[in-house]
Amino acid sequence: MSISGSETQVSYLEYQGKHKGIWSWLLSTDHKRIGLLYLYAIIIFFFVAAFLGLLMRIELIAPGRTIMEPQTYNGLFTIHGIIMIFVIVIPGLAAVFGNFFLPILIGARDVAFPKLNLFSWYLYMIGAILGVLSQFIGGGAPDTGWTFYVPYSVESSTNVIYALTAAFILGFSSILTGLNFIVTIHRMRAPGMGWMRMPLFPWALYATAWIQVLATPIVGITLLMVIAERVLNIGFFDPALGGDPVLFQHLFWIYSHPAVYIMILPAMGIVTEIFPTFSQKPVFGYGAIVLSSLAIAFVGYFVWGHHMFTSGMSYNARWFFSFLTFIVAVPSAIKVFNWISTMYGGSIDLKPPLLYAISFIFLFMIGGFTGLVLGSLATNVQTHDTAFVMAHFHYIIFGGMGFAFFAAIHYWAPKMFGRMYNFRLAYIAWGFNFIGFNMLYFPLFIVGLQGMPRRAYDYLPQFQSGHVLSTIGSFILFAGLLLMVYNLIRGARKGAVAPANPWKGVTLEWKIPSPPPHENFDDLPEITSKPYLFGNISDNK
Repeated sequence: MSISGSETQVSYLEYQGKHKGIWSWLLSTDHKRIGLLYLYAIIIFFFVAAFLGLLMRIELIAPGRTIMEPQTYNGLFTIHGIIMIFVIVIPGLAAVFGNFFLPILIGARDVAFPKLNLFSWYLYMIGAILGVLSQFIGGGAPDTGWTFYVPYSVESSTNVIYALTAAFILGFSSILTGLNFIVTIHRMRAPGMGWMRMPLFPWALYATAWIQVLATPIVGITLLMVIAERVLNIGFFDPALGGDPVLFQHLFWIYSHPAVYIMILPAMGIVTEIFPTFSQKPVFGYGAIVLSSLAIAFVGYFVWGHHMFTSGMSYNARWFFSFLTFIVAVPSAIKVFNWISTMYGGSIDLKPPLLYAISFIFLFMIGGFTGLVLGSLATNVQTHDTAFVMAHFHYIIFGGMGFAFFAAIHYWAPKMFGRMYNFRLAYIAWGFNFIGFNMLYFPLFIVGLQGMPRRAYDYLPQFQSGHVLSTIGSFILFAGLLLMVYNLIRGARKGAVAPANPWKGVTLEWKIPSPPPHENFDDLPEITSKPYLFGNISDNK
């Protein structure tokens, strides 16, 4: 397979269309520029939310008041959660790397609906900015937690409506992005690229997109119902008006547990691209990985009830949801087995992307095994609403999606910007991030088992040692994040010029120049074989 003519095109970074300067970015319909717009916004919002998290950790270093009042703390953890979940984690991987690389990986020149893609970014920015502003305007920062549980979100006098509206707008952006990706994958694959010749990151995005399209409207309607109850006094969830607060939990988690897979499936797809490249051997069990992605997306719709074991659910419903929770672990375990088998016997090249990908497996497995503790009826009663849940959640979301994001940016930055970053600084930053992450969140498993409630402003002195370790870890992690971003920005601006294929990869993005041309390909490639064949890198037949 050859890619001809790409060298004659201008790089997407240098392309001059009908708009000039900043407007050539803000009005661009190029999927690569839109991916970078998402990337820059997500980095900014991430550090805003991370700084809020750091303030909370400082507050929790000792019992009693340290730097803030209880109401301030409640507002901080609410807006921290809203930004991290709705602004960063759910859209992150798909919006940045899906936008940038999906068309290239399937041999297309752009997504199916370029203008809709740009509109999705503007919706994302409106929702994200409104979410941040809800911390500062009107009646004070929302204090309900990112889950907006009623009756808190109905009775609170704070800026809950602003936060609800922000989450609704962000959900609408997610739906449009998912729809765009589904049509792109169905209609724009290169000639010869059948379903089983498609790389595995597009497969992960495909499974994710169906969840975005089918599950997100549920939470959108639910959030509008809470707004209607606050504004119009309609009794959806208020028992005094004939409503049911447990109904909100069902509606919220019917979306929010599939949302976990919106976060994690693209992460799984990204590391599945990295392992064969840095092992220089084909993916082990290509078909099993495809089926496991679809199985995770499908079964993920039916396990929401394990969030509600203590809410008064019937016994039959509880064991049914517990059983399904254990079942959904099976396709995840298949993926872990295939990743390790891909590396087994390979020519391992431990560059920074692979280091982050291996860290992803380690952290994701800790999150997965502790998730089984929460999925079991007996142990769930002991650990529900404790710091154990918070630690498990962050190992899955930050240890999973976060470290996969770091792996992806180190893997594809040379292709995106055409320049290399400093490997030595990347290794140092990885060490800070890995040690700081585990030091921050692992002690919370222990204090959680000891009875430390989550979302608590104050605590008994017996929990202080765990919180001290956790707070120290937060500073180490924050330092690692700053060093990592500094290294990547410095590399993108002043690093050595990157070759077209620095990692000896074999998927389509490594067959075009770095950075990619404006329209990716002059002549669409013709696919004649399955992906991940490393016999001849220059001519993958």
